[in-house]
Amino acid sequence: MSVVDFHRIHHAYERGNQVLRDVSFTVERRQVLGLLGKNGAGKTTLLRLAMGLLKAQEGEVRLLGLDPRERPLEVKLRVGYVSEDQILPPALRVRQVLDFHRGVFPTWDEEVARRLGERFEIPSEAKIKTLSRGQVRQVALLCAIAHRPELLILDEPAGGLDPAARREFLETSIQLLNEAGSTILFSSHYMSDVERLADRIVMLHDGGVLVDSELDELRESYSLAMVPAGPETSPERLRALAGCTSVRRRGDSLHLVFELEPQAAESLLERELGIANSRCSALALEEMFIELVGGQAPESS
Repeated sequence: MSVVDFHRIHHAYERGNQVLRDVSFTVERRQVLGLLGKNGAGKTTLLRLAMGLLKAQEGEVRLLGLDPRERPLEVKLRVGYVSEDQILPPALRVRQVLDFHRGVFPTWDEEVARRLGERFEIPSEAKIKTLSRGQVRQVALLCAIAHRPELLILDEPAGGLDPAARREFLETSIQLLNEAGSTILFSSHYMSDVERLADRIVMLHDGGVLVDSELDELRESYSLAMVPAGPETSPERLRALAGCTSVRRRGDSLHLVFELEPQAAESLLERELGIANSRCSALALEEMFIELVGGQAPESS
């Protein structure tokens, strides 16, 4: 049984403007899946659907085999969740927030909570409203992890944090949950974080799944080719080439993304278009994101 199952999800906030169109993929046990996409691609919507905070207008969502809308309590007791805009009661002390979660989750692990508390060095008597943004995020992560959830969902949880805090935040999640054999589904704009932590990625674009691949396989099977623009290299003709997934004009040249190894892409261009000595190279994840979705990835650290 899959830990997460999205099946033919459609969702729109305005009539005729669908955020998600026929989105289907699963997350298997013990996978760490990075969810990518430009702003507005539907990442947060998809994760809110997973948590039962929204209801899909069409399609089905299952977490651990359960419908998160029909059995919300059972799902939430088995899932940890941290979002970018996580809100904790500002008047409560850190100790009180932990006490509340300790009472809610029967699987609460005091040793994990202690280790995280020491690692983050957050004073237990401090009120939430006196903490920095990063510290509040750390408290939320502690609460999400200390009950050893079967699934951890992180929605841009490290956005806005400095590189050192971001790395600490995400690597702590991976380290502790690997000990418990948990599954992680997280979204991030930071390609370096995704490459460091994920073993599989799903990239959303234009409302659908553009890429769904193991990260190691992705590194080996995609390449970027640059060819001169001209009558024989119209975008339409290039898009018709086997394995070509994207064509973008860049000045006097065209950038092509192939679902092929670089050598295979070079051979294809020479065979089909007579282009010898084309420059084809393997694609890093950030380059792939920019080429495929036509956007700018944030600066990696």
